[in-house]
Amino acid sequence: MPEPTVVESTAVNATVVAADYFQSYSVVGLLAVVGVLFVAVAFGAGRLLRPVVPTPEKLLTYECGVDPVGEGWAHTQVRYYVYAFLYVIFAVDSIFLFPWATVFAAPGYGATTLVEMFIFLGFLAVGLLYAYKKGVLAWT
Repeated sequence: MPEPTVVESTAVNATVVAADYFQSYSVVGLLAVVGVLFVAVAFGAGRLLRPVVPTPEKLLTYECGVDPVGEGWAHTQVRYYVYAFLYVIFAVDSIFLFPWATVFAAPGYGATTLVEMFIFLGFLAVGLLYAYKKGVLAWT
């Protein structure tokens, strides 16, 4: 029997690696399906087992035991959401800077990661400049 050539050996090895790779994803997929089924069964059982007796009192909005007065709409200040958004921008920035620093130190990745980080920081700078121009950063 002839021995396999290098090309045949590489093809067999690649097939084994691909099978292992997709098998790990099949475990994740199976776990996701089991999770979705578990939630669906739980919601279905809750819907089948709960009593359904709607009354006008049950359909009222609950406000700490007091009958609701006025509309259900409350006005909130948008500026707090803007501050939260700015915090998220800088939190994401710091989250991406630490892994970038470790990759930047690896040999062969310096120039590419440096360019990528400046592009990322450029996007953040544009967002910060936009917030500054809108007057969001001025404390009142």
